[in-house]
Amino acid sequence: MAKRIKWLSFLFFLGFLAVVAKLFFWQVWERKHLNTLAARQYSVSLDVPTERGKIFDQDNFPLVLNRPVFLLYANPQKLKISPKELAEKLELFNENKKPDLGTFLDKTLLWVPLIKDFGEETKKKIEDLNVEGLGFEEYQKRFYPESSLSAQLLGFVGDDGQGQEKGFFGLEGYYDNELRGKPGWRFFQQDALGRPMPIAEETEEKSVAGSNLFLNLDRSLQFLVEGRLKKGMAKYGALQGSVVIANPQNGAILAMASFPNYDQSQYYLFDPELYRNPVISSSFEPGSIFKVIVMAIGLENGVVKPNDICPSCRGPKTIADYTIKTWNEKYYPDSSMTDIIVHSDNVGMVYVGEKIGASRFYEFLEKFGFGKKTNIDLQGEISPGLRGRKEWREIDLATASFGQGIAVTPIQMLTAVSVIANGGTLYQPQVVKKIFEDNRSITIDPIKKSRPISGKTAKEITTMMVQAVERGEAKWARPEGYKIAGKTGTAQIPIAGHYDPEKTIVSFIGFAPADDPKFVMLVTLAEPKTSPWGSETAAPLWFEIANDIFRLWGIPPSY
Repeated sequence: MAKRIKWLSFLFFLGFLAVVAKLFFWQVWERKHLNTLAARQYSVSLDVPTERGKIFDQDNFPLVLNRPVFLLYANPQKLKISPKELAEKLELFNENKKPDLGTFLDKTLLWVPLIKDFGEETKKKIEDLNVEGLGFEEYQKRFYPESSLSAQLLGFVGDDGQGQEKGFFGLEGYYDNELRGKPGWRFFQQDALGRPMPIAEETEEKSVAGSNLFLNLDRSLQFLVEGRLKKGMAKYGALQGSVVIANPQNGAILAMASFPNYDQSQYYLFDPELYRNPVISSSFEPGSIFKVIVMAIGLENGVVKPNDICPSCRGPKTIADYTIKTWNEKYYPDSSMTDIIVHSDNVGMVYVGEKIGASRFYEFLEKFGFGKKTNIDLQGEISPGLRGRKEWREIDLATASFGQGIAVTPIQMLTAVSVIANGGTLYQPQVVKKIFEDNRSITIDPIKKSRPISGKTAKEITTMMVQAVERGEAKWARPEGYKIAGKTGTAQIPIAGHYDPEKTIVSFIGFAPADDPKFVMLVTLAEPKTSPWGSETAAPLWFEIANDIFRLWGIPPSY
């Protein structure tokens, strides 16, 4: 009997130790974790969404706004009808597909999303169905008053993969931090039934709306440019086309358009390749439009003067195993440097390149901004690299002198020619003029980067470019009465280590009025079918847009 009592006492003692150990585990070891779990039962924290910043053109016309939309969800535990009946009721409101019926079979779920991105009118119609177990969540969605206008410049807002909205490409991507703002939160306590406790303390941090962007972009000009570009591509049978216009006096981007493009509000329906803006995200061999940069380098370094005579322009130029000819195999002995630009003479440009020399040529290409990004305020800019300083062979210098064998982006080319237009200063291109936040405005001043050439050189090459317009192959299309400085370009497309003889990228770059430039513009067309020459495709399109600008801005004739 005594032995039994001893064993029983020992078992009670072990049980007591187990209880004490368990209490120690819960009250000491797991105290922090249990407090957290308890707090979650009666404490609630809700995110307070913020409004994404809006985007306006230079005249405060809205290009990107926000509008309230709704998400329809179901609580399967409260549904009184079958999933099939619900799907039939919602069929008229679901543009994509019926809700996943299998999802509703799981009665443990409390929230199942059904239809999203619909407005107040659709919400009212769904409410009128009087289906118990349905609910709505309101949120903001990007709205584009001008539809797909400036799509590749603006970018779009999508999901970052973690359920949060994020800006992608263009302005939405570059200024995502400024536009997204700061969400707030609200903290309160609730009872066992989930009702807020009236005597409990409530804490709230207000959300901060995103900053608004005011652009240098001219909406009327952008609309005009996109219309002209579409018609021009159809007229000349081009696969792709771009137009970019800037104020050469400060680098402000006034218009930027490319086709084909996409609809930002339904970006997911388009090929992701269309999200890229060709003006900043694609490179090309510029061809003859590059000659004005090379000639400017020659003039700046004093190795040539406008009236100097080319001693080697009588015929083709042979370098190693290569023979360089003019584009039309016509040769002009005793051509001046101005004549070389007017006739777009490849052989004459090789002469200029040789006079400059590879080392100095490379140095000035960098000064003009080639080989590095312009730092334009758009997400997605690339920069094709330059050949290394010590890697330039004689043939490389020769071909680069007339714009082949060297790659640039359209925005680099426009920025470089703006140097000529404004008298010698390299400006950083800028899309955004002002950021408005918290009742204060931040103006973005023009950024001067360097001074590649003197005012004298700029004036000399401008005069040569005016002659190219008035005497060159595209003179038939130029607007009467206006002094325009410009240059045509036609470049073969490199494919698998050689140039395709049938396919070209054509272009025209210039500024006007030449004596007091109000705009600089680059037009490029890829693989036009009606003609492979820039003088017959890109140039007339450039002149058409220029004529529109003269009327739109009230620019009087030069003479």
